[in-house]
Formats: sequence, C-alpha cells, structure tokens
Amino acid sequence: MFQNRFLFLLSFILVLFWGESSSAQKKTLAEKEIISLINDASAELNNNQYEKSLLKSRIALEKAITVKNHDLIANSYLIIAANFDELTEPTKALFYYNLGLSYAKRTNNNILKNQFYNNLGNIYCFDKKVYNKGIYYYKKSLSISQKIHDTEQTLLTNLNIAWAHFDINKYDEGFPYLKHVNKYQSIHGDESTIVAVNMLNGMYYNNKDENKKAEKHFTLAIQQGNLGNEKSDLSYSYLEYSKFLNKIGNYKKAYENLRLYNKITDEQQLENKLKKANVIGANLEIDQYKREIDKIETKYKIKQNKLLEEQSRNKKIVIIVFLLFISAIVFFYYFIQNLRLKEKNKLNDLQSKIQENIINASIDGQELERKKIASFLHDNISSLLSSAGIHLKVFTSQNFLQTEEIVKTKTILEEAHNQIRNLSHELMPSLLVRFGLLYGLDDLCEKNSNSNIRIEFNSLVPIKKRYNEEFEMKLYFIVTELLNNIIKHSEASNAKIALEEIDNNLLIVVTDNGNGFIDNEFELKEGFGINQIRARMNNMKGEFIINSILNTGTTIILKTPILNK
Repeated sequence: MFQNRFLFLLSFILVLFWGESSSAQKKTLAEKEIISLINDASAELNNNQYEKSLLKSRIALEKAITVKNHDLIANSYLIIAANFDELTEPTKALFYYNLGLSYAKRTNNNILKNQFYNNLGNIYCFDKKVYNKGIYYYKKSLSISQKIHDTEQTLLTNLNIAWAHFDINKYDEGFPYLKHVNKYQSIHGDESTIVAVNMLNGMYYNNKDENKKAEKHFTLAIQQGNLGNEKSDLSYSYLEYSKFLNKIGNYKKAYENLRLYNKITDEQQLENKLKKANVIGANLEIDQYKREIDKIETKYKIKQNKLLEEQSRNKKIVIIVFLLFISAIVFFYYFIQNLRLKEKNKLNDLQSKIQENIINASIDGQELERKKIASFLHDNISSLLSSAGIHLKVFTSQNFLQTEEIVKTKTILEEAHNQIRNLSHELMPSLLVRFGLLYGLDDLCEKNSNSNIRIEFNSLVPIKKRYNEEFEMKLYFIVTELLNNIIKHSEASNAKIALEEIDNNLLIVVTDNGNGFIDNEFELKEGFGINQIRARMNNMKGEFIINSILNTGTTIILKTPILNK
C-alpha cells in the first residue's frame, strides 16, 4: 500500500552506529559476529528466505542481549519484525517493531529510529481504526528525515502521509503533503513513486470535481504502473480510477478497471499464501536424495571402469570378467533401482505429509475464522441491530409516530437481524457450541431432511454427552461435508447417521441408498472434498473407510479416538 516499506533495510547495516565517535566504532569480536549474523539475516530476508532469516536474526538477538548493545538489539528486532511483516502477520510484526523501538530510542541512531517509525506507520495505516497512530508515526519519521536531511525519505514520507489522509477522505489535510511531493518528485522521486503520485493527484482532483485533471492523472498512473513492477500501486490506481468512472457515469469502463484491480489483488493474495505455505526442509530433503543417488551412480561407474581395465589387462579370463561385469551390471541396476524406489517412496510420503499438513492448517484456519466471524456477527452486529430496533420502538411509542418510513425501517432491521443470526448459525451452529456434537448432528439431519430425502439420526451415545470442543467441531464439519455430498450427488431418498462408542473410539457411520459409485472415480470427482476429509481423519489419528456399490448405495465409516471435554 505505502511506498518502500523496507527502503532502509538494504542499507542499514552500513550505518549501524550513526553518530558514534571513531573510537566507539572499534567492534569487539562478539559484536562483529553479531553484525555478520544481522547482515546474513538481512540478505536472507531480501531473498524471501524467511525461516533462515528468522533463525539468524534470533541468534543475533541472543548474542546482542548478552553484550548489552542496544543498537544491535534494536537491529535484530527490526529484521525479526520485518520478516513477520513480509509474511503478513501484522500482530507479531507490530509487537517486535515496538519492542525494537524501545531499544532504538536509547541510542543516537536516527536512521534506525526512522526505520521503526516508518514501518509502524505502514502497519497502523492498514487498519482504518488506528489510522491516527499511523499518521503519528509517519510524522515522527518525517521529522527525523528532515533533521538528518534525507531528501528521498522526506519525499516518500510526505507521500505516505498524503495517502493516509486521502484514504480516510481528509483531502484538505493531506493536500499540503501532496503539494510537497508534486514540487520535489522530479528531483528526489523515482519510478517507484510516480505511479502513486499521479494516483493521489487523480483522487484529489476527483474530490474537487475537476474531472479533466482527475482523468489525466489516473490515466498517467495506470500507464506508468503497467511499465513498472509496483503491482500494489497499480492495483490501487485501477480501484480509484474505477470509483471516478463510476461517479461520472462511465459504468462499463469502471467495471473493467475494477476487474483489473481484483485480478492484481488476487495475484498478490496468492503470492502471500504461497509464502506462508513454504515448508522448511522439503527442498533440502529432495537435494539430499539427489546427492545420494549421484553418489551411488558414481560408485557404480568407478567399479565399471575397473572391470573394463581388468578385462583389457587380462585377456585370458575375458569370459569370466565379462560374466562378472554382466553380473555387476544386473546387481547394481537392481540395487540402484531399489534405492531410487525407496527414495522416491520417501519423497512421495514426505510430499503427502506436507500436503496433508497444508490441508489441515488451511481447514484449521477456516474453522477458526468461521468461529470468529460467527461470534462477531452474533455478539456484535446482531446485538447492535437488536439495540437499534429497541431504540426505534421506544421512540415510536413515545412520539406516537408510525410513518411508512419507520415501519419499513423496523422491517429492514428485523430482516437484517434475522439474516445475521442465520448466517452466524450457518458458520457455527449454536446447538453445536452450546449442547455439543450429538445435538448438532441431530439438528443437522432434521434441517436437511425434506420431501426428496429423509435423513435419520441414530445414536447409542447419550445425546447430552460432550467431547472436546475442537474434536466436536472437526467431526461436525466432516459429517456436514458428507451430507452435502449425499444431497448433491447421490440422488438418495434415505440416509442415516449412526454413532456409538467402541473401546474409547467414536464410530460414525453415514449410509445412503443412492446411486453409488466406483471407488477410484469417487476420488477424482470435484466438489466431494474427500482428500480434505481423509487428511483431517489422519490428523486426528482416525480411520476413514468408503464402501460403495454402484446403483445400490454408499456406506462411509469414521472411526477416531475420543477426546473428552
């Protein structure tokens, strides 16, 4: 969103001790080692090797704390925070930025302080609830940039402050900073800022209803953005231009620009997900396997050459040598093939485990988000709508007003309240949360039963029995997915969910009288979610069994160790 988030990060190692005397610049061996670690961690960060960067920066932090060097401690925290910032984990990044800033303030290193202020401004300005904090830190950064006569950073910070004000529709407050940027862009700016500058000018003139100027600047921003690599600024240019076009009635072109904004945004989100999905060690394991195979092949070639040399030196036993050679070839062939097969199986197992872990992590995240959103809708939005309805009711009763608008408002509030409540229950059923898995599944069967299909619930476990909350949630959504498959794909008229406890295991059997399928074809069909369910059950150390007969029906068995409440 904002310019050059880590503008100093590539160069801050060169100015670790800004303002120190020449005698203080003589580092001890321990401090030199720490600086080397910080250099390496910074290089790893720039190469997107976040795990390596975090490891080295944490080692540097431990050593810096040992020697009680505030400058090195602050720099170590800066890289740790920057890693989490790049991994889109703002809460962790914010924690380490603030912690590092507390040490940077104990030094005379203004460049280091400026980095913390600028990055804190970036983080806070991604949340409109705390925009004032973001602007506060940007202004602190601007003050230091002006103090140390850093003209480039002064330009960038003015740009960020203008952008922050414009983003919350405070154009008059932000314009003086944009005015500075317009004045010095040609002197201190570069290609990375010109897109944002034109976009902000377009936003300003759009707000002032100077449509020709707004059109000109938006067009320039998009043209220049397509020539460079700054996707973020280009995407926001498309978005703001779309708003402008919609305002002047050019809806077709507005929609096209909005589509381009969504496309770039989706690409950026995918890049962030791929960053998080990077699993440590997978590539190293693969390289290790390749090296082992290369060693085996090298040994084989050496022995083969020795056999050929021996054959040439001793022609009398050429037949024996030839037979030995053939035998060696066969032996080594099968030996190498066997080793390759084992390594391939290990690699496949590793890849399957990685994929399974990614699936489980994704599902865990989805379930957690469902719970958070459901709780927020129920506890916040629903309560606000109810409160609004009550206040409206009291107002009308006190003022004896029953106009058509008030009646419609009441109806709209009630409908909004009902829709929020229904959405909250769909995301996280209240019966599941309050009364447990058995009540939740019973209600699920009742809700999905209709004139086309009857779903029966039968439990040998007392319906009031409660298990571990996470355990219940996982099984509930697995069964929900299975029921959705039955309703969508099986064309069944009857289905049944049966539960019982056997040897401290919970057994869930889901059956239907639908059209069935061939097992291997079932795995390939889209929308069934079988791989996700199988990964989920493996993660729970359970069993997942499918038995199906074509045109007869399907039985699915889930068996998992019980996790009690």
